[in-house]
Amino acid sequence: MNDFPDGHLVEQAKKGNIDAFTELARRYQERIYQTILWLTRNNLDADDLAQETFMHAFKCIKDFKQRSGFYTWIYRIAVNLTLNFLKKRNREKNKKEALLENFNIEKNPEKANLSPEKQSLRKELRKMLSEAVDSLPLHYRASFILVVFQGLTHYQASQVLRCSENTVSWRMHKARKMLQVKLLPYLEGDGK
Repeated sequence: MNDFPDGHLVEQAKKGNIDAFTELARRYQERIYQTILWLTRNNLDADDLAQETFMHAFKCIKDFKQRSGFYTWIYRIAVNLTLNFLKKRNREKNKKEALLENFNIEKNPEKANLSPEKQSLRKELRKMLSEAVDSLPLHYRASFILVVFQGLTHYQASQVLRCSENTVSWRMHKARKMLQVKLLPYLEGDGK
């Protein structure tokens, strides 16, 4: 298979030849991985997205019209998947930052005048909040993330989690209490 051009391997892969697709993947996996790594700056994300790229290409190879080369086609898949991943991650980050504003610890107009020590403390507090949310028990964390970060109502979250709306409300109440306990030392140090 090493000696065949990409076009021949694509034709064989379209007919269901797994070895042909495997050879195509072997040829381009490192370049795809490096491209994704450059975009994400994270080895684990790059590994996952590269694997997802080749899985997607394998499923869609029959639809590949060959108007461009295989590398161009798979590169496009990789970049689109990566950009979508980064957009989603950025939305989640923005939602976490919005949550921080609710705790009155996020950026404010006077932040430019804050000392480097205070800026560092605020950064540490944001990190601690993120870790505190991550440490919540799964049921509470799931409810909290759906409602706070994803913006779902308690009813919508109950549909996703397949439980009652009252259960989601109770989990939200408990999650907030747990977060307050975990973050109280930091909040008290911030003048609260």
